[in-house]
Amino acid sequence: MDTLITGGAGYIGSHLADRLLADGHSVVVLDDLSTGRFENVAHHRGNPRFAWVQGDVRDAALVARLVEQCDVVFHLAAVVGVGHVVRDPLRCIQVNVGGTEAVLAAAFARRRRVLFASSSEVYGKSDRVPFREEDDRILGPTRVPRWAYAVSKALDEHLCFAYADRGLEVSIVRYFNSYGPRMDDRGYGSVVARFISQALKGEPLTVYGDGHQTRCFTYVSDTVEGTVRAATRTEALGQAFNIGSDREVTVRDLAEMIRTLTGSSSPVVQVPFEQVFGAYYEETSRRRPAIDKARRLLGFEPAVSLEDGLKQTIRWFEERTISPQSTQRTQRE
Repeated sequence: MDTLITGGAGYIGSHLADRLLADGHSVVVLDDLSTGRFENVAHHRGNPRFAWVQGDVRDAALVARLVEQCDVVFHLAAVVGVGHVVRDPLRCIQVNVGGTEAVLAAAFARRRRVLFASSSEVYGKSDRVPFREEDDRILGPTRVPRWAYAVSKALDEHLCFAYADRGLEVSIVRYFNSYGPRMDDRGYGSVVARFISQALKGEPLTVYGDGHQTRCFTYVSDTVEGTVRAATRTEALGQAFNIGSDREVTVRDLAEMIRTLTGSSSPVVQVPFEQVFGAYYEETSRRRPAIDKARRLLGFEPAVSLEDGLKQTIRWFEERTISPQSTQRTQRE
């Protein structure tokens, strides 16, 4: 296939590019580098099946030219990360909705298949756990900036289904707390990245709230596997799928796990949400996917345990982070 990945220099997008190229496909990456990094895909320079384009996914003319050249579009470009969303909800809405409309319109005009990367955030603060793809969504008030991301992704899904009703071949994947190498090592957008960075630097591991909130963490290779399956299987057309692990872990337990795996003596401290995100903030207490639909229609099964995934991620962070722990380990090896 000839493929286009929007947001392909991001953490998940770059791993997806690796996978598609390894499978023999051609890949064009479009990214504005607002949060992605060219270094994530730089190792593909010189590969005749790889092309790099720096640009904005909202540029309809640019997107149309790129879609014209491909068979399948993997649309991952978006403003992600609670911190980024809370600081600038307007940009979140404009990029997420405007970019998706540009991609879908171009794909519809040219009859190209689309894989849209959505998020577990669309479920909002529903207490019906595990989350199923057809469940009702419960969101907080519009005054709370955090829900701007959930609403933007939900509207994107509505656009996908509306275009599907008109004949567009499209599938949706809802990611659940993906993690792995190439995450932003400053900790933006991922509690795993934040904890690992803090542990390796000898800083306190900051647990927001009481730490009893739960998440299901999915190693990036499993995220990519589910994405590729949803983008290529006929059974996936017109469907949305939860893609993630169904092992539920509290944020406090995750912090302790990372502290142990890094050998860090950093303390674990609690920080009120409002101190980080301001007065207008709401958190979801549990987030666990039902993945039986993905198992049944895609043959998807998460294969990497949380412990193994964290070890691989920590190794990557150690190679990038200047810290007493990583320096000592390098000297020993």
